[in-house]
Amino acid sequence: MTPTTPPSPETLWDDLWLPEDREEALKLQGPIWVVGASGFIGAKLFSSLLKVRSDVFALSSNMEGSWRGLHLPDANKLYLDITKPEEVARFVKTHRPQTIFNLAAYGAYERQSQPLRIHHVNYLGTLHLLLALQESGCAAFVQAGSSSEYGLNCSSPNEDAKLEPNSDYAVSKAAAGHLLWFYGHLRGVPCAHLRLYSIYGPWEERDRLIPRLISSGLNGHYPPLVRPEISRDFLFVDDCTRAFVKAALIGCTSSPGENFNIASGRETTIREIATLVGQISGIPHAPEFGAMPNRRWDLTRWFGDPSKAIAELGWTPRISLEEGLKRTQTWEKHVGSLLKFAPPPKSSEKLSAIIACYRDHQAIPIMHERLSKTFQSLEVEYEIIFVNDGSPADDEAQIRALCEVDPHVIGICHSRNFGSQSAFLSGMQVATGDAIILLDGDLQDPPEIIPSFFEKWKEGFDVVYGDRVQREAAWHMQLLYKVFYRLFRYLSSIPIPVDAGDFSLIDRKVINHLLSLPERDIFLRGLRAWVGFRQSGVPYKRPERMFGRTTNSLLKNIWWAKKAIFSFSTKPLHYIQGIGLIVFLFSLALALFYTAFHFLYPDPNTRGVTTIVVLTLGLGGLQIFSLSILGDYISKILEESKHRPLYIRSRILRGSECIQKADEIETFVNERRPQSNRPKSS
Repeated sequence: MTPTTPPSPETLWDDLWLPEDREEALKLQGPIWVVGASGFIGAKLFSSLLKVRSDVFALSSNMEGSWRGLHLPDANKLYLDITKPEEVARFVKTHRPQTIFNLAAYGAYERQSQPLRIHHVNYLGTLHLLLALQESGCAAFVQAGSSSEYGLNCSSPNEDAKLEPNSDYAVSKAAAGHLLWFYGHLRGVPCAHLRLYSIYGPWEERDRLIPRLISSGLNGHYPPLVRPEISRDFLFVDDCTRAFVKAALIGCTSSPGENFNIASGRETTIREIATLVGQISGIPHAPEFGAMPNRRWDLTRWFGDPSKAIAELGWTPRISLEEGLKRTQTWEKHVGSLLKFAPPPKSSEKLSAIIACYRDHQAIPIMHERLSKTFQSLEVEYEIIFVNDGSPADDEAQIRALCEVDPHVIGICHSRNFGSQSAFLSGMQVATGDAIILLDGDLQDPPEIIPSFFEKWKEGFDVVYGDRVQREAAWHMQLLYKVFYRLFRYLSSIPIPVDAGDFSLIDRKVINHLLSLPERDIFLRGLRAWVGFRQSGVPYKRPERMFGRTTNSLLKNIWWAKKAIFSFSTKPLHYIQGIGLIVFLFSLALALFYTAFHFLYPDPNTRGVTTIVVLTLGLGGLQIFSLSILGDYISKILEESKHRPLYIRSRILRGSECIQKADEIETFVNERRPQSNRPKSS
């Protein structure tokens, strides 16, 4: 199963800029930052600027999780979370950008419904950038606002019209607009605020109106639509990106702090645009309206007045709606193989799957396909982290191929085989999900069980584990597994679920506790029970490996059993003590018996040699067995005292990028999650 080759960069990032537009882009002072470049408009602006100059950089807190970011050059990508003021200040001081386009936003889609995050990103993030830039200085700061700021007053308002925002997103964007007015008019910061209307075109989110219309039209039908009389002001994305350049060159200096409507000025109803797409696509029947509910903040007549931008910036929209739709349809036809990796999540939760791989090269593409289908059916954000734990087979090549075509995939390669427990921990440090799912790479953990895990998690359980009610294995191995889990539960000092392996979904707060534990000799399914929280099991049938033979021999299973018992139980030591006491009492009774027997029934012949031999061998064997148990506990103490790293990462694969330097690997890991108390790994 070979991953699909992505389309060429020329096809992906084609634009309608004219030579004079590129000449204007060359006049911008550099370095140039496009903040929020993992988004639709930001990615298009960045790609167009990069065609004419090299000192432009794409910044995002989610570049690695963006299907657009996968196809942007790695050398020009920077990770920045604008909600962290210290990080913003450090970045601005280090890179000293001169032209900044801030398109970072959260809350424009109904699935992005966290009010605190909306205001943190849209308002505080903008403030953090302005404060840092005020100290270092800049030539231009252009902020992407929204026509949503007008709210209830949305029918062709000019920039001086009253703002009546009707959502947290609209309020946050309006507040950012006032912030720029203050810093521009009263603090002298060269800045401009662009209120964008309905921007559309290649790379737009897949759940938006026009991508749904185009995609459905290519398949000969219409998607569900809202009421036909609802109207919007549609503007092609390349016209929008030109407006950002114009604002940086003219608006930031001639009218610092001013607002500009970036719109076509044309009111287009849903009926009109659906009919136009139907004509372009040749859809044989008429659209049906009213099947889709409105968003809670939607209004009927929503269009803009761009006269100020036309007069003061010298900007005019050039691309008609019909031409823009045709361009978008042509693009979608050419990049259809890419779009399967860009389904829109309808939930704000993010899941991370961590797959420990060793000799699983045949199963990896199938695991990826099944996991992708599962996550897409759940309609959540997701990432898939394959950990190649020193496999001598072709695992890394398979992972690398998937990374190059699917932005959801990350590959971690260890310098040697450290074991599945270390592989899971290595993936946990990189994972950014709200919950993390652990799977073996041999497909014995079916991805199709994950929706049941997810449902339990949504009910409030922090740990959901797979309960192996049946195994596809030899009868004697099934029996031994069942005996082990029940023995382990009996010996353990904490309640341990029986027949539960590593396959599980674990909430982020539990993961943070697991990563903070200082243990070196790890048995995750035991630690998972030890940390507590609400836990529940989901029954499933564990199949045999799809390819090859299991790497777990009988001796290795015995080693696993010892590892589990000696990690979570001191009862063997108590049993040794108890057996020693019993043997001592038995020996004392036997000595008294033989003494009494000698005096009561004296016998000149020497007897009891057999008894002496049996007792000597029996007690000697018991002593050696007891010492071996003590040795296992001492060996665990030795391992814990060495403080060696649990794993060493040799490479991290992301898109077409291969991170190999130790400091770059550590930076990548640190940027993706908060630091834990665990000692650093390589």
